[in-house]
Amino acid sequence: MAAEMDPSGCQQGLLKNEAIPEVGEDAAATDALSEEEQDELRRELAKVEEEIQTLSQVLAAKEKHLAEIKRKLGISSLQELKQNLSKGWQDVTSTNAYKKTSETLSQAGQKASAAFSTVGSVITKKLEDVKNSPTFKSFEEKVENLKYKVGGNKPAGGDFGEVLNSAANASATEATTKQMEEETQ
Repeated sequence: MAAEMDPSGCQQGLLKNEAIPEVGEDAAATDALSEEEQDELRRELAKVEEEIQTLSQVLAAKEKHLAEIKRKLGISSLQELKQNLSKGWQDVTSTNAYKKTSETLSQAGQKASAAFSTVGSVITKKLEDVKNSPTFKSFEEKVENLKYKVGGNKPAGGDFGEVLNSAANASATEATTKQMEEETQ
């Protein structure tokens, strides 16, 4: 508990209702006290300090006893931390704000998943449309004819991927052959 201010501007003590002078008033208050009052206050100060020391020692003993009980029960600091975190997480997840946020995020995830699925279906359909278009068919035929002219080993009608690979291989072989001829000359 913190000390409270009375109407005169002095703090009220925690244990008694006597006014405690503010810091700037200390010197003036000491002059106003008699020798007997100062001795009485010094004795009271010593008594309060002794009580504080005793309470600190009792607290330390209680903490030591607590640690010993936990040790005997096999409760470690790590286990306590885990329990505290678990309880804290449980407290968080039981709040209305968490539940509403979780529900909203779940709905958003479902909507995003549905949207991506729709986009994937649309892209697949468009690629199929492109592959079946007259322009693509014409391009595919030209590549196959080129392959036949360059490679000569397979008539038109092969797989498009195979056509591209063999055309690339034929071009690479032709370039290597020309380079070797130039080097020998």
